[in-house]
Amino acid sequence: MQDERGLIYPNVSLGKGAAVGPFVVIGEPPRGAGPGELPTCIGPSAVIRSHTVIYAGNVIGARFQTGHGALIREANQIGDDVSIGTHSIIEHHVIIGNGVRIHSNVFIPEFSILEEGAWVGPGVVFTNAPYPLGAGVKETLKGPHLLAGAKIGAHATLLPGVTIGRNALVGAGAVVTRDVPDGVVVVGNPARVIKQVTEIAAYRQMARS
Repeated sequence: MQDERGLIYPNVSLGKGAAVGPFVVIGEPPRGAGPGELPTCIGPSAVIRSHTVIYAGNVIGARFQTGHGALIREANQIGDDVSIGTHSIIEHHVIIGNGVRIHSNVFIPEFSILEEGAWVGPGVVFTNAPYPLGAGVKETLKGPHLLAGAKIGAHATLLPGVTIGRNALVGAGAVVTRDVPDGVVVVGNPARVIKQVTEIAAYRQMARS
């Protein structure tokens, strides 16, 4: 169906109260699939802003929001209350838990996992290929894994397969080359632990409340 909202392919389910901006495409078939072949489900009260493209085969929860020009590839599982910022790209086969906030100009490749309440600042880059263009690269793709409440500062880079611990904080511009334990702050290139998150007054106050 094509109307003032843009292009909505067959087999797309939009929940009650969804607001869809102009020039939006929902249900774009991925390569090898026909229009409407893969169901696309978006929960109630979504706000999908102009020029966003959402491929077919996504299952997205309630109160989903995008900025302008977001791109979401196929076969992702996205929970409730997720926000994806302007010009951010979510590749295919990504799992995003409830309450995740992804800011603008973020790149998240396939096989990444973001658990409940994770926060990703603007310009962050996830990677998933240990040896780009190497032999068997497609069989070894593995994106980063953010545990619940992990926070990634602006313009940080996460290397393939790293795990960011629960409530950990990655500083702006850091390059994360290895797993980050729960509840620590890491900065630099390569990222190193400098303190516990609980040493930061703002987070101590949150913990008390």
